Amino acid sequence: MSKNPVISEIVEGYKPIWALDHVSALLEWDMETYMPEGSAKGRGFAQAQAALMKQKTTTDLTALVTKAEKLSGLDDYDRGVVRVMKRDIDYFMKIPPKLLEDIQRTTTEATVVWREARKKSDFEMFSGYLEKIVDLKRQEADKLGYSGHPYNALLDKFEEELTTNDVDRIFSPLVPNLKKILGKVQSEGKFPSKHPLESVSYQTEAMRRVNEEILKILGMPDKTFRMDVSTHPFTTAMPIDDVRITTRYEGKDFKESIFSTIHESGHAIYELQVNPSLDYTPLARATSLGVHESQSRFWENFIGRSKEFTEVLYPTLKSNLPFISGHNPLDVYSYFCTVKPSLIRVEADELTYNFHIVLRYEIEKQLIAGKLQVSEVPSVWNDAMEKYVGIRPKNDAEGVLQDVHWSGGGFGYFPTYSLGNVIAGMFFHRIKKDMDVKEAVRTAGLSKIKMWLKEKIHQYGAIYSPKELQKRLFGEEYNPEWLVRYLEEKYTT
Repeated sequence: MSKNPVISEIVEGYKPIWALDHVSALLEWDMETYMPEGSAKGRGFAQAQAALMKQKTTTDLTALVTKAEKLSGLDDYDRGVVRVMKRDIDYFMKIPPKLLEDIQRTTTEATVVWREARKKSDFEMFSGYLEKIVDLKRQEADKLGYSGHPYNALLDKFEEELTTNDVDRIFSPLVPNLKKILGKVQSEGKFPSKHPLESVSYQTEAMRRVNEEILKILGMPDKTFRMDVSTHPFTTAMPIDDVRITTRYEGKDFKESIFSTIHESGHAIYELQVNPSLDYTPLARATSLGVHESQSRFWENFIGRSKEFTEVLYPTLKSNLPFISGHNPLDVYSYFCTVKPSLIRVEADELTYNFHIVLRYEIEKQLIAGKLQVSEVPSVWNDAMEKYVGIRPKNDAEGVLQDVHWSGGGFGYFPTYSLGNVIAGMFFHRIKKDMDVKEAVRTAGLSKIKMWLKEKIHQYGAIYSPKELQKRLFGEEYNPEWLVRYLEEKYTT
């Protein structure tokens, strides 16, 4: 896409890096779906070697990127290539190969150990690995360098230029406003805290049919997309034409499976709608995890939990789940939107979800700053859960061991979930200026919504930084006001 020969040379030199990312993504997907548990050590070695090859191949482009940085007349695409490559080079130049290898090996092995520890609800099984990972992440932050809090170095990995000041600025008004809305909902009872459908058992095969129909409603392609099953639903994108998601089936409370499917499909839609001309380049990726999460949360909550989508989905539910016959669409909508403080993040409703994130954010900051020891995490976690959602975990599985992220070294990742909710609120406010969203959903016109998202965000890949992308579309960045307004309107009016 570039007319500049230096940029074209950088893109050509990037192709082996793209291939390594492709291989690593496929290995990660296999690890979460089909890999035998006893294969963790070998898989960790393979992933570490791939990371080392990527490090060398990336840093080999340093001279070219430095040359390109000094050029004038670069367009948005060219500047995007330089920006993304500079960030990658900066990371790999600062992180010693030994540290990179240790992170890859430790986190790959830790992921398998975490699974077993979660099954047995035994934090002690995992705590030794977590201590190693926290130490490695502190080393990583020190090598990367930071201004202010050491956690800033890790935040920036997942959300470019994000700092603790940004996150604090978001949570400061968001948390009290959410508590206010939650209190009103609980006192007025407009949305239930419990629903009979939560305890009804379902057949996995029947739910699989429902989820397959949801994929059709969302317009997911047959030849470039697939869905499998995993303990923790996730999305993996290799090239733009190979995007995979997983969902889960737990046998009851069928909405959890439905919204896992819609959530991960939102991630997949983003990946599938990146401009194909960006493939094999540094820009063939989402601009950030926060923006990525905004797409999954937009589809899961703003669309999937709407009255209109419930009405569209209702015939599918009724034909596949016999117990639905006793419930009308409005009753199913009420079930989809139950409001109840809960222990498990992935099962949290729209109003309480961000409480789970601020809890993890506070713990991660303290761990990286050395103000909290790993041995203290379970009790601190339990105290914080009681503080934010009013419930205390009875065991480690429903408490500190519920998420896979720490086993994978994802410190700095959790705040992007709340960023996603906030940006989704901004998107919802903005898209309503261009179309009648309710009517678009009611008439199964989801393609119109998808095209709007493609035009405004998806097609650009990583050409623009997350903050620049928001300023171009909204004229502001990470403003929680629109999320609060949406939740107030939906749950209290």
